[in-house]
Amino acid sequence: MSCCKAIYSNALITMKIGIIAHLKHPIAAPFAGGLEAFTHQITRTLIAYGHEVLLFASSSSDATLPLVPILSDQDYDSRTGIRIKRRDLPSEYIAEHHAYHRLMSEIDSYNLDIVFNNSLHYIPITMANVINTPVLTVLHTPPFYELGLAIHAERTKPVVEYVTVSDQNAVNWKDYIPDCRVIQNGIPLDKWKSYTDPSADRYAVWFGRIHPDKGLHLAIEAAKLAGIKLKVAGRVADQRYFGERIAPILDDSITLLGLQEQPALNKLIGNACVCLVTPCWQEPFGLVVAEALACGTPVAGFKMGALPELITKDIGILVDYPDCYALAAAIHEAMKMDRNLIGSYARTKFELKVMMAQYEDLMTSIIAKTQKSNYTIA
Repeated sequence: MSCCKAIYSNALITMKIGIIAHLKHPIAAPFAGGLEAFTHQITRTLIAYGHEVLLFASSSSDATLPLVPILSDQDYDSRTGIRIKRRDLPSEYIAEHHAYHRLMSEIDSYNLDIVFNNSLHYIPITMANVINTPVLTVLHTPPFYELGLAIHAERTKPVVEYVTVSDQNAVNWKDYIPDCRVIQNGIPLDKWKSYTDPSADRYAVWFGRIHPDKGLHLAIEAAKLAGIKLKVAGRVADQRYFGERIAPILDDSITLLGLQEQPALNKLIGNACVCLVTPCWQEPFGLVVAEALACGTPVAGFKMGALPELITKDIGILVDYPDCYALAAAIHEAMKMDRNLIGSYARTKFELKVMMAQYEDLMTSIIAKTQKSNYTIA
């Protein structure tokens, strides 16, 4: 393990950090989802702060990052976000299993101070007790079968430190990890322009992965009830859902724009009268909320997951899931809100530097607790 240089009074630590990424999509813009955006941003920021970072991700991730490819993207279709299945290749599930197993088998050889695990995979958890490098795992989702089993087993002899992104997601995990630490997500606010007025071309916006969990079909229904056009930005992440629930209800009032680069997305959201956020599951955070508010755009959505933690009565309206009539009324009410107030709120609530300071402090404390003898005081 490498030596860290620390000035404890200022909590200024130089660390060698290995970030394990989710392998469903490359860590590259335009981002397939919030987890890819989070991983990219935290990698870049840690480097900017002077830390030595390695990003363990799939091969077509951003080449400007310190990438260590652990899974080939040769069969990844960037248009659909799906890995092409071939007869002579293992399933995506097995390929990811082997990629993470191989990485964890050799992770100590990288002489890292800490592993920052964002993978959502069971292997980094199940193998954490056979490596020497301390592991911090961020729980970006509510519990699901494989990850829940892995964490339940790991907790019998704890070696992993956990953090999650909202109070609600800490509640979701309480049966596995009582009192899980919470660090709310932040975004690079300097990249998000706030719009004080929407476009004269009155429309609502919905953006994100087109997947059953995200509830686009409900947003479309509510927009039609409200009599407002809806512009949709995002990749189809579930073709069956799109074919069965979305395609049949499309008409001239709905515009599908596909995946958008950040500058275009900023303009699209900022010019909208309202942003619809319609989760059908216990949304663990909702980066779309932070990004919409940073654009000065009010939110109308469902009281699901962490959304009530993020949205106050002055910046958006949340209604009971899945009441589309109430959501349609909320659209009209949200459109009246003060966009200057909304933009200001976002800049106090979702500051990236605040999030990063908490992660740095947490990683510092983990290293100090597990490997005090490896520290050199500057």
